[in-house]
Amino acid sequence: MTSVFDNTYANLPPQMFTRLHPTPVKAPELIVHNAGLADLIGFPITDPAVFAGNLIPDGAAPLSQVYAGHQFGNWNPQLGDGRAVLLGEVVGRDGIRRDIQLKGSGPTPYSRQGDGRAWLGPVLREYIVSEAMHAMGVPTTRALAAVTTGEDVYREEVLPSAIVTRVAQSHIRVGTFQFFAARGDIAALQALTDHVIARHYPDADGPAALLDAVIDRYAKLIAQWMGLGFIHGVMNTDNVAIAGETIDYGPCAFIDAFHPDTVFSAIDQFGRYAYSNQPGIGAWNMAQFATALIPLMQDREAAITDFTAAVHRFQPIYEDAWLAVFAAKLGISAPAAEDQALISDLLDLMAKDQADFTNVFANLGSDKAGDQFLDQTAFARWQDRWALRRGADADALMSKTNPQIIPRNHRIEKMITAARNGDYAPFHAMLDAVTAPFAPITDATARFARPPGNDERFMRTFCGT
Repeated sequence: MTSVFDNTYANLPPQMFTRLHPTPVKAPELIVHNAGLADLIGFPITDPAVFAGNLIPDGAAPLSQVYAGHQFGNWNPQLGDGRAVLLGEVVGRDGIRRDIQLKGSGPTPYSRQGDGRAWLGPVLREYIVSEAMHAMGVPTTRALAAVTTGEDVYREEVLPSAIVTRVAQSHIRVGTFQFFAARGDIAALQALTDHVIARHYPDADGPAALLDAVIDRYAKLIAQWMGLGFIHGVMNTDNVAIAGETIDYGPCAFIDAFHPDTVFSAIDQFGRYAYSNQPGIGAWNMAQFATALIPLMQDREAAITDFTAAVHRFQPIYEDAWLAVFAAKLGISAPAAEDQALISDLLDLMAKDQADFTNVFANLGSDKAGDQFLDQTAFARWQDRWALRRGADADALMSKTNPQIIPRNHRIEKMITAARNGDYAPFHAMLDAVTAPFAPITDATARFARPPGNDERFMRTFCGT
């Protein structure tokens, strides 16, 4: 077939990556293929051997990227794609350039004694959650395919391995910039900056404008997470995509019973990446990005002052975006400053009564609105205030911003358990449900809208390594 690849990252300085092929697997079998995404990006290949890395399509330029990062606030000078190979880039029918990457495709020079593989559970989790986020309108990496390998991996137990094909506007991270800045490799840092501006921010006229643009996208992205009760779980700088997309669905989860300090990630022992901490961590991550850009500036002292001011703009951008997101969830199309108190008071009531985050908003305006609350009197008083702010288009706006169905953690765990036993029907049923998140609940989808029972709660999630 004619090559669909157009690989610009492979033309950057060689210290930015290692060229290598994925490690072939024993017996790849297709679990799922995203035909709609394939059509959008103009990638007609459906052969599971390609999605497993056994067959490299014409025009691909396989490589693994190097980067560094702050992990839970601690500096790690070299990370990189430890279990992923970027096949190359394609330009979609919409004119957008995207990476196609195999995740779980075997060891690389950045594997740090790991086997470079992924087991089936995290592959299915990433597929489900990333496609759900896309369906809910959140900028995100996407999943093109998932395959089993016919091989096992060894963790605390023997587990079936799998590979997910991930599509992103790019896999360049804050940590990519940090890697070259920390080494004083100014030429590579400049080449990377020029590449990112050309690829993602063509209106930016230099590092300062690039910083402003990334801050704007990232602040608005986190506001969208907050509006869905989404907890990323591992907001390290190597997991902050410069393109402004959500990336790396390892220990992520959506809140059921609401509390602002909720943490799911088993490795987040001190709650650094708790739900309520995400905006502050977002600003911290942007400060690290700003630091990495400083070496490119001729007047570094002046740049420090200017970049500090830019990072301080993160919070007001986030607050404006947060207000717009939550106001829309309440059916308020033109939010005012006083709506912040209305929103915050509802969240306080939700936290006090451990109300289900998704179902509170999904049921607002219906006769089920108060079902999540123990203090009905307090909720009724809040409703009276809300009634004064609802616009004529409230129902239409709320129906587009409040999902009926999210990828609930207990449903994901049940789906994974079934898949380990060879039953993929729960995976496909859940995928269908979460990729139509705003559709009315039916008998077929009602189970996906129900919060977990007391014996179904999974309050710990894990990285996919």
